[in-house]
Amino acid sequence: MGQVRIGICAPSTPLYPEEAEQLISLIGQSHPEAELVFHDQCFAIEGHFAGKDDLRSSAFVSLANDPSLDAVWFARGGYGAARIADDILAQLAPAAHGKNYMGYSDGGNLLGALYKAGIGTQAHGPMPVDMRRDGGMAAVNRGLDWLVRQDKAALEPHIETGQKYAAFNLMTLAMMVGTPLLPDMEGHVLMIEEIAEYLYAFDRALFNVTTYLADKGLAGLRLGRVSDVPENNRPFGEEAEEIVLRLCDRYDIPYLGSADIGHDVDNKVVPFGVIAA
Repeated sequence: MGQVRIGICAPSTPLYPEEAEQLISLIGQSHPEAELVFHDQCFAIEGHFAGKDDLRSSAFVSLANDPSLDAVWFARGGYGAARIADDILAQLAPAAHGKNYMGYSDGGNLLGALYKAGIGTQAHGPMPVDMRRDGGMAAVNRGLDWLVRQDKAALEPHIETGQKYAAFNLMTLAMMVGTPLLPDMEGHVLMIEEIAEYLYAFDRALFNVTTYLADKGLAGLRLGRVSDVPENNRPFGEEAEEIVLRLCDRYDIPYLGSADIGHDVDNKVVPFGVIAA
């Protein structure tokens, strides 16, 4: 296998240079065939963001349009990708179509927009920032297993060849409804996950998503992990899966059970679209 060059930018919030250096050192042992190319923009700080909108946009475009790169990996989530997605799509050249793109959380805005536009291949999966978690290099290595080797052992275990898939953080997905970023979900199994949201907010977001998708031909829905749920001032009265079951039943969306995705080190890779045999 030849060298696989992966460009890394931060469409939302920043990394630290020492984290990039550590990651490059570690993957030299686990994935020697991979070369990580961190754009300097990853380390820019402008308030909440990894640089101003135009800087984050231009960094993504420069990596996507670079024919020497095989993939673009989002450094981390947070918030910010939706602010630049429209500008990015209009600037992408033919080289961008041959790349793999991976991230999750707020990065779902870009994954969805790229998927809708038919630009490259996308996957909801681990990001470099996951190295901060306890045991997080397992997640990072899993992401690289997919980006570098297309190793199907990295995939969410319910994925089957011939079926269409997409995966999103629920709050990100709910905010994409009604915008140009949301792709067509007809025939797809949709996997969702969430972190640090009250259950009433989870209910409200899923109501928005399921009412919109009710007549869009969704093949089914799987629920990933809903973690770090804040304690409300009174019990909500339903757990996350009960909310999903109720809304799927109301809007005639097949509920297919759990999904092995989430904001954690066990997050598995979910490529968008159909997985080839």
